[in-house]
Amino acid sequence: MNDTSVFEGAMKFFDEAVQQLGIDPLAIESIKRPRRTIIVNLPIRMDDGRVRVFEGYRVQHSIGRGPGKGGIRFHPEANLDEVTALAFWMTWKCAVVNIPFGGAKGGIQCDPSQLSRNELERLTRRWTAELFEVIGPDSDVPAPDVNTDAQTMAWIMDTYSMHARKQVTGVVTGKPIELGGSLGRREATGRGVLFCTREAAARLELPLDGARVSVQGFGNVGGVAAQLLHESGATIVAVSDVNGGILNPDGLDFPALMNHVADAKTVAGFEGGRVCEPAEVLEVDCDILVPAALDNVITAANADRVKARIVAEGANGPVDAEADAILAAKGITIIPDILCNAGGVTVSYFEWVQDRLGWFWNEGEVNERLERIMVNAFDDVWAMADQSGVSLRIAAYMVAIKRVLDVHRMRGLYA
Repeated sequence: MNDTSVFEGAMKFFDEAVQQLGIDPLAIESIKRPRRTIIVNLPIRMDDGRVRVFEGYRVQHSIGRGPGKGGIRFHPEANLDEVTALAFWMTWKCAVVNIPFGGAKGGIQCDPSQLSRNELERLTRRWTAELFEVIGPDSDVPAPDVNTDAQTMAWIMDTYSMHARKQVTGVVTGKPIELGGSLGRREATGRGVLFCTREAAARLELPLDGARVSVQGFGNVGGVAAQLLHESGATIVAVSDVNGGILNPDGLDFPALMNHVADAKTVAGFEGGRVCEPAEVLEVDCDILVPAALDNVITAANADRVKARIVAEGANGPVDAEADAILAAKGITIIPDILCNAGGVTVSYFEWVQDRLGWFWNEGEVNERLERIMVNAFDDVWAMADQSGVSLRIAAYMVAIKRVLDVHRMRGLYA
């Protein structure tokens, strides 16, 4: 994923939203810059006895609306610019769904595939110890991201708790259920995609029952979204993952597909349709397209061939700025990433609340609360788009920027 290029596109949309709001560019400087940027050197004793030093990061972009919120990624190309961009993005994602978090992000420059489990644990614990005074349930709450998972969060929580000399489950989200994780978290992003798609379809008078859907990316986001859309009556006509794609204009046998994926761990090899390239699923004749894999998959090179009425961005930045304008000119409704895939951070917020209360909800309660927040957020964005005559994407940024700026104005400037 080229997050830097995705961020450049996001900045264009951000600047357009600021212009639409009529905000003095000087006034926006206080919310554009990160509040705190931290680089840490992490010496780790490897399994063979050598000591290696890794570079780690944590960027808190904004804490005006609440603690910083954002994942930590382990990747060989992780760098400060990337982490800063993603922290900036998290500020607007949290604000558009109106949860009381700011934006943050973390990373360690490493190749997890070349590290043993013990080395990864030592690296994670060292990062946590170095940032003990920076992260915390009232200041900055990490979560899983690229190459990190529930086990990583368990190590962070345990290390933080040992330094605090008490149990602090709310320092991270995305933990195992047994350690204070939330039911419904794994499916939350895909479920949020469903809620946003359903609301957009209703306003466009497109019944979900019988709607033809194509999904690029069949992981936790795309796979869950496809499952829920299928359960809502939609016909899944194409799916893909990193290993290939399957297309059937008459509709895939979805239960059979799910059985195949459960066994093979990929959609490749499913015999219920024609084999196609993953990129081809973006161009099939369908009503709803869910790009839920990589960034910048819809560009000026292929935007003219997109035939969907709705593009629901399950991934971050799947439509670049040039393609966004082309799709808009074709009358295609794009549900922007900062709204459409915000279900995950919303249920992370629920996990944080449950940890602090010591009161845990069943999955039905989690899903009901998620639906309420996602629908309210969609309503706010749709109303802003209608009122201002802009796209849903620009409207989402307008809603988010206004919320953050209003809080900054109310709090004033400490000097």
